[in-house]
Amino acid sequence: GAGCCWPGPHHFGFPTDREQMSPGVTLTESLMATRNLPQLVEPPGPASRSTEPLSPSTVRLDRENICAIGRLQSLREIHSLYLQQNKIEKIENLGCFPNLRFLSLAGNRIRRVENLQPLRHLRVLDLSHNRIQTLDPDELPRSLRLLDLTGNECTHQHGYRELVVGTLPHLLQLDAQPICGSMGEEEEEGDSSSSEDEDDELLSAPSGPFTAGK
Repeated sequence: GAGCCWPGPHHFGFPTDREQMSPGVTLTESLMATRNLPQLVEPPGPASRSTEPLSPSTVRLDRENICAIGRLQSLREIHSLYLQQNKIEKIENLGCFPNLRFLSLAGNRIRRVENLQPLRHLRVLDLSHNRIQTLDPDELPRSLRLLDLTGNECTHQHGYRELVVGTLPHLLQLDAQPICGSMGEEEEEGDSSSSEDEDDELLSAPSGPFTAGK
C-alpha cells in the first residue's frame, strides 16, 4: 500500500505530457511515404495507376520530431531534402540520396559534420543553428555552392572562413555572405550555362539506363 504514493511527485512535473507526446521518430521509408512519397513505397497498381504519378524530387519532413535518419532504399530521384527543425543528432545514411542537390538540416542537434562525402552533387547545405563545435572542412562535399553554418560554435574557429573557402573550390556563399573573387564565381561568370547543363546531364545520366531498361 505504501508504494501508491510514488506516482504523485512524478505527475506533478508538467513536462511528462510533452515527453509522452514526442518520443522521437526515425526517418524511414514509411514516414516518407506517409508524408510525401506513397508511390515510392507502394508498388504501382495495374490499370488504376497506369497514368503513373510523376516521381517527386522534393521531400519535406521539417518539424516532424525526427531524431535519427534510418537506412533507406536508394532514392535517386530525390534532389531536395528538408529536415530542418527536428531533433537529429547525427548526419548518417544519406548515401541513399546520391543525386541530392539541396539539404537542410537547420535547427537540429548535430554535433559534427560527417558522412556527406557520398553526396557528390550537393549544391546547397544548411546546417545553421546546430551544435557543431569544430569543423573538418574535408568532410564537406566539394560540389557545394552555398553553405550555412550560422549559429554553430565552429564559426568562431580561428581562420574558419579561409579554411572553408580554401577547401570548397566552387563555393559562392558562406553563412549568407558572398565569397569574393572565388574560383567558383569566375567559372560561373565565364560559362555558367554550360556548367549548369553539365550538372544536369550528370544528374540525369544515372537514371537513363535504368529507365531505358524498364
